[in-house]
Amino acid sequence: MPEDFLMGAFAQPAEEAAFAFRACLEAMARPGRVQTISGAIPPAPLSVASGTLLLTLANASTPIYLAPSHDTAAIRDWIAFHCGAPIVPAERATFALGTWEALHPVSRFDIGTSDYPDRSATLIVEMDALSEPNARLTGPGIETLHEARLPEIAAFRENRARFPLGFDCIFTSDTSVSALPRSTYVTAL
Repeated sequence: MPEDFLMGAFAQPAEEAAFAFRACLEAMARPGRVQTISGAIPPAPLSVASGTLLLTLANASTPIYLAPSHDTAAIRDWIAFHCGAPIVPAERATFALGTWEALHPVSRFDIGTSDYPDRSATLIVEMDALSEPNARLTGPGIETLHEARLPEIAAFRENRARFPLGFDCIFTSDTSVSALPRSTYVTAL
């Protein structure tokens, strides 16, 4: 139905957005720790967590890149109606959304500059699951170490080597979200 993009927003926008924003902050502050968020009912293949993040973080001033895995008319219409965010090429994106494989090569995303390292891209990576750890994380926000599920190891080690430049990642699966800031050290389990 052509009006499907009108559906799927928060039922209680202020409360749900505040809860999702807090969960996103917790995920970034505590790398690898899984948080639960919900509220959005986005079109497939967008997960509830990714849709909720977009409703919370995206607006007309946050350009989004949709990787081929998520570049559908339904998702474009949903984002346009609910967020107003422009869809742009990878090099101009504030947020990039898709599966890890579809987001490659990740070298095309903005990593900031020495004067403005905060002007880098955040990748929202859709995954099948955030369980079954394959990586050991250390660094800011982690008391000793934490184990987490990542789509690969090498790219995140390279990303950390560029610190304070680099991209940040938010991983989503169903209603689960975890994050990996560029400041985190990653080793394989």
